Amino acid sequence: MAYMVAGVVGVSILAFFAMIAGTAAGVGANDGFSQGVWPFVIMLPLFGLPLGFVLIIALLVISTVRRSRHTRANKN
Repeated sequence: MAYMVAGVVGVSILAFFAMIAGTAAGVGANDGFSQGVWPFVIMLPLFGLPLGFVLIIALLVISTVRRSRHTRANKN
């Protein structure tokens, strides 16, 4: 689960850097961001970062439940 969080957030951050590099290279001129792979690159952080946040919360819940069960099992 931690690798999923790292992967989703990492790819979203790379998409940010790709947009910055694309803008610096002049892709935005003449509506260049609406063609090819750019719509996907632009939309990726909009979905990837909230998904990463939800996955972090799920990871925390799973970890807490696992530790609680482990503690209860060792008490008896």
